[in-house]
Amino acid sequence: MSFEFWYMLPIGIVVTTVGMASGIGGATFYAPLFILGLGLSPRLAIASGLVVEGFGFSSGMYAYIRRRLVDYKIGGTLLMATVPAALVGTTLSHYVEVALLKIMLGMGLLAVAMSFFRAPGTAIVNRLEALAREAPETAETCLTTARGEEICYTVCNKVEGCFISGVGGFFMGLVSSGLGELNSYFLLQRCRVPSSVSVATTVFVVAVTALAASSGHVVQLMQNGPDKLTTMGNLLLFTVPGVIIGAQFGPALAERVPDRWMEIGLGILLTITAALLIAEAGLLY
Repeated sequence: MSFEFWYMLPIGIVVTTVGMASGIGGATFYAPLFILGLGLSPRLAIASGLVVEGFGFSSGMYAYIRRRLVDYKIGGTLLMATVPAALVGTTLSHYVEVALLKIMLGMGLLAVAMSFFRAPGTAIVNRLEALAREAPETAETCLTTARGEEICYTVCNKVEGCFISGVGGFFMGLVSSGLGELNSYFLLQRCRVPSSVSVATTVFVVAVTALAASSGHVVQLMQNGPDKLTTMGNLLLFTVPGVIIGAQFGPALAERVPDRWMEIGLGILLTITAALLIAEAGLLY
């Protein structure tokens, strides 16, 4: 055991607090941080970021399961596309040049940043929420929450959903981000599934897919010797507790910071990070 990365405990608390407050995947923050801040190789950074994301989303998944907000039927359908796609992306990531990986990660961050800048206002979200709740006799699915509330809705084209989420799963395995954003787009904006169910089901899909993708990366790293796994273990020793603690602070921050301020701030931060990654990759050519 090494204390080399002790400072990742406070950093992990801050980063995860912001991530949980915004609803963005943890690996979206951690992979660039590990590359730019710690100087890790993109492959090791992506693998470590996915492990961290798995811990963070598993905690969130447990909370949503207790609230009975996860739609296991559509979640299971989407997982049939995301898990294989993530494993394909994981495999290909070890054959892609380091500079290209950085560029792809940077482009992915830019896409996420743009989604924050274009995020719909509260009024639009509320209208979508109202439209999504169908009468029980016409809805395809009805969930009864732990509070006894019945939520009814119909999920639209599942084939389209599997394709969209499959693309997200592929990029999750390849560069550690993309699934949460694309999955939310399909459920909330395309199908108008109520946001509470959409978020809960997305967390479920991302958690399971992140576990599969990170396992694939760990297996690949094991084939290259123990050094990288030792580095990952020392890094996660302090990062994971930070994730667990930060996950408890995130909801409190979300209640105190206006949504639009959070979205714009994250959009700016991710844009700067993406620019740094792409610029660094350009120096390698």
